[in-house]
Amino acid sequence: MKSVYELSSTMSYNTISSLAFSSLLIGFILLLPHCKLLTICRADEVEDETPFTYEKGSETGPDKWGLINPEWRTCNYGKMQSPIDFLDQSVQVSNILGRLKRDYKPAHATIKNRGHDITVTWKKDAGKINLNGTDYNLVMCHWHSPSEHTFNGSRYQLELHIVHISSHGEIAVVGILYKYGRLDGFLRKLFHHINAVGHKGEGSSHMSSIRHKERHLGIINPGDIKFGSRKYYRYIGSLTVPPCSEGVIWTISKKVRTVSRDQVRALRKAVHDGFESNARPIQKSDGRFVWLYNPRSAKISA
Repeated sequence: MKSVYELSSTMSYNTISSLAFSSLLIGFILLLPHCKLLTICRADEVEDETPFTYEKGSETGPDKWGLINPEWRTCNYGKMQSPIDFLDQSVQVSNILGRLKRDYKPAHATIKNRGHDITVTWKKDAGKINLNGTDYNLVMCHWHSPSEHTFNGSRYQLELHIVHISSHGEIAVVGILYKYGRLDGFLRKLFHHINAVGHKGEGSSHMSSIRHKERHLGIINPGDIKFGSRKYYRYIGSLTVPPCSEGVIWTISKKVRTVSRDQVRALRKAVHDGFESNARPIQKSDGRFVWLYNPRSAKISA
């Protein structure tokens, strides 16, 4: 059987002759298992910033990640890497994917400074999303500044990644982009905790202990994360940090929300020196299908 990438590379949009066939193709891609073990997927993303960086041109920068560690080869040689640029002329508008079904609920959570980002992890059942009939349980969220994905070449000030994992170990990430403007309500509730885990005390040992210590947040409601639109982009990509594992189902909200300068500054100040800008450069689409879900597309084309 051909891989998802091979199917995407050899088939053109002209071969999709009916909505029924499109639905089957989308269902096949979204349900294809990409990761077999839950424990492997959850441990896949590196927990510390060493030894990779975001410094362009350096020996540990993004274009060298795949050379640092043999297990990270996919970062340089993979064909389904993230993030990507969403170009209006390159996406297929569809209403077949259906509305993103979220069923979040409040649960105990912790916040951690991983050095290269700030992460909130839910310790108990915090709900799920449903993609094409498959449930993906909410695990954690983290931020990148500036945004990693771009819209028609435009990069924004912040991007939130909400990470979910299915019972079969498949990873689904929901991304939300932000521009400067009004305060973000979810970050406002976490603001003093971000400052606490990001406080740079005297000496490197103090900073190291801060980075690797989890701070309990109590009950955090993921439903406080606002999307603002039912429109979204969907494609198959990868983790955006080493080891850059592929097969991640990405859902990126088309709505660009707002965040204050102080909130972005707090996230940047909290991470380790050199990681204030923690966005991976845009990767090649390499012929992949990229969909834009628009619930009104059927009416528009009628």
